[in-house]
Amino acid sequence: MRIHVIQTGTVAIKQIQQRGRPSGNPVVNMLLDPTWTAPLPIYAFVIEHPEGLIVVDTGETARVAEPGYFPWWHPYFRFALREWVQPEEEIGPQMRALGFDPEDVRWVLLTHLHTDHAGGLAHFPHAEHLLARREYANDTGALGMIRGFLPNRWPRWFHPTLLDMQPEPFGPFPSSYRVTQAGDVHFVPTPGHTPGHLSVVVTTPDVIFFGRGCLVHAGVDACGADRWGDHRSHDRAADIGTDSRLLSHDLNGVLAGTRPGDPGPAREPAAGGSTINTARVDSGSTVTPAPSRKLAGGIQSARSGFLEGRLLAHELRRC
Repeated sequence: MRIHVIQTGTVAIKQIQQRGRPSGNPVVNMLLDPTWTAPLPIYAFVIEHPEGLIVVDTGETARVAEPGYFPWWHPYFRFALREWVQPEEEIGPQMRALGFDPEDVRWVLLTHLHTDHAGGLAHFPHAEHLLARREYANDTGALGMIRGFLPNRWPRWFHPTLLDMQPEPFGPFPSSYRVTQAGDVHFVPTPGHTPGHLSVVVTTPDVIFFGRGCLVHAGVDACGADRWGDHRSHDRAADIGTDSRLLSHDLNGVLAGTRPGDPGPAREPAAGGSTINTARVDSGSTVTPAPSRKLAGGIQSARSGFLEGRLLAHELRRC
């Protein structure tokens, strides 16, 4: 099994959305903030799996450059979001460059439907799209647009398979949804960033990779930024609960990226925070991460969204 990280352009948001502010109106704070983050990568993921090709989120579309693509009346899209995507950066062309045909994708796993995760839906008309039922209900219609989603830009054929989590505990999560028959790819509920936000867990004999959709702009508190300003999340209490589940769990166990008692293959910081080309996790599984960077305190993040549990915990503590 291999995990491929694909960057589908870049995005910049207001810095106050990244760091937050404890007082004042969050919408006003965001709109009045004159400072922007540096361009941040927008990631999607391709998993080579024996049961079929899997895509996790679809990244962004080059159509964001078209006049009128974003609703003119929405303050977030008008004043607080900048995106840069070339046609060749969309997930479809990049998959073909890697030797994959998007029409061969069996499942598209959607963590949520913000535009930088659902912008590439059009490349996968023949795949089964999996999404939390609660997320779909939150993101559709006029209210979905007000909340910062773009249901008017989804393909007409987009009718995802709506999921309810099953009472099958996975690590610190009381419920989960098994995607593959082999039981090595799961959804787990991680509400907060959006009401029905899901995360994807990929297990191998030695390492577990935890893909939280709102961590795809690692190095930025993307999980804490919602579409309406400098709140930590759509639901701060739910977001804190999600983080607490991860931080309270034995990180040498199910979500630590190692077997209990085994220190595992630690990912050491590269000199100067340079790119780590490939991290071998067992004889048949690799993850190809994007460029890495050091975080405050010397912690290194894979910047791929698929973070080993140990690194994820440090990232959440940093937030």
